[in-house]
Amino acid sequence: MSRIMRLSLKVVDYVSDATRRADGTVNRRVLSLLDPRVPAFSSPCRGVASRDVVIDPAIRLRARLFHPAARPAGSAAPLPVIVFFHGGGFAFLSNASLAYDAVCRRIARYASAAVLSVDYRRAPEHRFPAPYDDGIAALRFLDDPKNHPADVPLDASRCFLAGDSAGGNISHHVARRYASDVQTFKNVRLAGVIAVQPFFGGEERTPAEVRLHGAPIVSVPRTDWMWRAFLPHGADRSHEAACCTTPEAAAGIDSPAFPPVLLVIGGYDPLQDWQRRYCEMLMGSGKDVTVLEYPDGIHAFFLFPGFDDARDLMTRIAEFVGGGQ
Repeated sequence: MSRIMRLSLKVVDYVSDATRRADGTVNRRVLSLLDPRVPAFSSPCRGVASRDVVIDPAIRLRARLFHPAARPAGSAAPLPVIVFFHGGGFAFLSNASLAYDAVCRRIARYASAAVLSVDYRRAPEHRFPAPYDDGIAALRFLDDPKNHPADVPLDASRCFLAGDSAGGNISHHVARRYASDVQTFKNVRLAGVIAVQPFFGGEERTPAEVRLHGAPIVSVPRTDWMWRAFLPHGADRSHEAACCTTPEAAAGIDSPAFPPVLLVIGGYDPLQDWQRRYCEMLMGSGKDVTVLEYPDGIHAFFLFPGFDDARDLMTRIAEFVGGGQ
């Protein structure tokens, strides 16, 4: 790993540690200084334009829509839509954080798709199930063609849910809730879930958590704090939001509307054992799961384009989205 990469990881850890309070709250003022929001760009930036949209003004729920600025000659087909949920342990970062603005641009460019990056409500101010509710709200927003921009044709029947870390967790729970209520959607059809190193957990300490206890970004002390901030008061990590093997966490996946899953696992991610259990749960229910293992992958590696694995993953995501057409 290069010196710049190591420094970047230390910065991420510093932002988390400097803004987490012992009482379970987040110092939002300091966080806003350390993680400033970058604006949308209506003019193309690296081949992708973006704009901010309002999903639900009542709760100030917004999203950022990314789309390729140039289409192949003669192509007027609507774009598949990837509804993206950023990481950050449910409590940190936003869809306008520099890293997530950049990664959504790369996804839109590689996959030739529109990316709707949701600025879901964050913990601890908004605990479970707020981000899951916001994910369903984003799908209902897409379900109404009146919300589609006239200059960017969107194909809601080719919709994907995607996210990394906490965003991967949100993608799963939104997908199963959609699958349980699919009859209420007129146009949205889920074609896939892209779960990049999803954030799951449980009361026990897995071998990977013990071995990688002090890993960057998702060390055990940090993830314990994140679960306490997100889960309902009094709940532990056996709660359905955290533990992917509970019957409640699997509710809805037996529906034919629950789509194929692309699951990404990193060999240096403390969460990898939980991600493998997630895979086993899906496969045990007869679901179509494609697993991408990156033996050298740290948690959130795909945010760093300097990693060869990050570039490879973008290609794999493009193939997965293309295969859903």
